[in-house]
Amino acid sequence: MKTVAILGPTASGKTELSIDLATTYSGVILSLDSLSIYQEIDIASAKPTPQERGNIPHFGIDVIKPNQHFSVATFITLYQEAYAYAKAHNQHLFIVGGTSFYLKALMEGISDTPAIDPEVNKKVQKELMNLSDAYRQLEAIDPDYAKKITPSDRYRIEKGLQLYYQTGTPPTRYFAEHPPKPLIEELFLFEIGIDRAVLQKRIEQRTQAMMEAGLVDEVADLEKRYGREPNAMKAIGIIEVLDYFDGKLSFEQMQERIAIHTRQLAKRQSTFNTTQFPPHLKASREVLKTHIAELLEA
Repeated sequence: MKTVAILGPTASGKTELSIDLATTYSGVILSLDSLSIYQEIDIASAKPTPQERGNIPHFGIDVIKPNQHFSVATFITLYQEAYAYAKAHNQHLFIVGGTSFYLKALMEGISDTPAIDPEVNKKVQKELMNLSDAYRQLEAIDPDYAKKITPSDRYRIEKGLQLYYQTGTPPTRYFAEHPPKPLIEELFLFEIGIDRAVLQKRIEQRTQAMMEAGLVDEVADLEKRYGREPNAMKAIGIIEVLDYFDGKLSFEQMQERIAIHTRQLAKRQSTFNTTQFPPHLKASREVLKTHIAELLEA
């Protein structure tokens, strides 16, 4: 059994390559994607359809509702489940997705945190009723930690206060005293390299395909069910449709804005992959397929 991670910007063909390899070499796929994890968000996430997935076990897809919260810890649990399944069935594990931050977390690990007593949680929830005051309280406790998050980041404010009230130790010091441990022992890392013009064309084609598949209707249904507050409703492909509903964009402008924002995301992803991971092979899908095949057949 080998664990292979395939990086690459959105629309570069990671999903197709992973399904091809998993089909040929008996694999399990773990999706590291911050939108595919949601149920009901099928078109905006560009997740593979059940037909495309075939009989390949997929983890990290359709896990939670759009109004439910997830964190890096969620993806760590999903990795552990996928790894255990692959090992038990003597299959390879392919880790694929555009949210490379979660792969970095798997490679570096996260610090263990203590269980939070109900009384501590009750105190924190009361403080969170005024988020601005809660942030200022965290800022007074641990200014270094507070600098790394925004005053509107309710989740991290909550976790920082919980940790301090539970342990009496500021989060920055706590994490320094409890360093993370890597979760993946052996990983083979690859990245799809694609010409910018070709990628832009693929993004335009994907955007058009999303429209034809019913993106507007999907967002309308999501808004009806969950409103606009959940983080999922602020994702690319959703937020632009909501602006269209509000009359801020015409249909053509909405489609163009989705493509622009997707191109910007692809650029950020490529920069992250280049700067945040150890040296690895970056090449076309065809070249990567050959190298990965040789690795799996060895």
